[in-house]
Amino acid sequence: MAGDSWLAQLRSARKTALLGDGKRKIHYLFHNGKEMAEEYDMKTNQLLLRKWREKNALGAYGSWQVEVGEPAMPAVGTLDRELIKESSTNPVFMRKDTKNSFQWRIRNLPYPKDVYSVSVEKDQRCCVIHTTNKKYYKKFSIPDLDRFQLPLDCTALSFTHANNTLIITYQKPPEILAAEEELQEELKKIKAANDGDGECKTQ
Repeated sequence: MAGDSWLAQLRSARKTALLGDGKRKIHYLFHNGKEMAEEYDMKTNQLLLRKWREKNALGAYGSWQVEVGEPAMPAVGTLDRELIKESSTNPVFMRKDTKNSFQWRIRNLPYPKDVYSVSVEKDQRCCVIHTTNKKYYKKFSIPDLDRFQLPLDCTALSFTHANNTLIITYQKPPEILAAEEELQEELKKIKAANDGDGECKTQ
């Protein structure tokens, strides 16, 4: 199964763990050179952040691409203040999962709930958001389902709207829930590099 293959990749990756600020931070280095970094809440084991980076054709690492968690904010530098102020009102798309569901939040969408439509495009393996007033449109995939090669289920998708934020929820299938539970048991076995002695621990 594809899910078993993904779990095998996670197990075989070189992993380093750090503890701090109530978080367990895991860094993965895969055989193909890709890196993945995750952060979990130490009390709930909830995933807070997942980001990726890989080397370009010249062998240098590119910037981190956030899959789960707050998107990275660009450095302010000497950018025009009015431009920053204007951009702060643009829609902000981010993923923030719960234990039993994948969840996306799009901030700065002031339209009423009946304006939005959220659907599944099974052939394109993505979800689509659009509005009847044509003010917002977005396609997005669910990488977790792709890694496990699981079909998208329109009955698992729902959405709500509150405080200028559109919240989209996709219930995790049993295969994902079981794999996440299994992974948590694996991660607990990794001794953190800064837990106890200062020696860096990897697995």
